[in-house]
Amino acid sequence: MPIEIHPMEPSDSKDILSIYLEGIATGNATLETDAPSWEKWDAEHLTSCRLIAKDGDTILGWAALSPVSGRCVYGGVAEVSIYIAETARGKRVGLQLFERLIQESEKNELWTLQSGILQENIASIKLHEKCGFRIIGVRERIGQREGIWRNVVLMERRSNAVGI
Repeated sequence: MPIEIHPMEPSDSKDILSIYLEGIATGNATLETDAPSWEKWDAEHLTSCRLIAKDGDTILGWAALSPVSGRCVYGGVAEVSIYIAETARGKRVGLQLFERLIQESEKNELWTLQSGILQENIASIKLHEKCGFRIIGVRERIGQREGIWRNVVLMERRSNAVGI
């Protein structure tokens, strides 16, 4: 699938939240049950490292980073969000988007990327592993969705390019 990776623009917000809702609908992408407003989403993510994957005018997926802490000592650590449209899953869109996200994170001097992935989301765990992430633990029964306790696999990728 020929795709292009571009920086995310505020005008992409409708598609970003729509793809997020598709992820929510799977039951395995997040414990959230509804998408936030664009204003809330925007405030919770770094202004750098926001990417979309496009095929022509169609957004196929997006990736963005959130700070893990407001403390300056964790300024080089960010949490990954990556969501792929239902129609684009299994077509290597996520891999291309993730590889570019890693490049952008290193340009922005982020030394650690981390993710919390629901244990049942095997495709996301495998994608993270392909991109150099390793499992560092499992948080058992850490949260509920629709009354069911869920485990979250913690993964991280340490950069070799940011002087660690």
